Amino acid sequence: MTEGDLLDVLREMLWMSVMIATPVLVVALVVGLAIGLFQALTSVQELTLTFVPKMGAIVAVFWLSMSYSAQLLVTFFNDQIIPRIAGN
Repeated sequence: MTEGDLLDVLREMLWMSVMIATPVLVVALVVGLAIGLFQALTSVQELTLTFVPKMGAIVAVFWLSMSYSAQLLVTFFNDQIIPRIAGN
């Protein structure tokens, strides 16, 4: 394996991690902004109001996107990692 091949695999791995993390991070951002807007409008400054709904949304999206993430990882390993280990 040359340096170029290694850098290509690392680039693909970083892109894969971005693809897997994006749904969870987008939902955390949207829920956090909505709760922040609600708190600013109502002057309610309760810490659990920000934590509990955001964690619930993150867990729900993580659970819903697990099959998508697993499929991406399996495809990546079958197309990139296993052929390089086998020497093909």
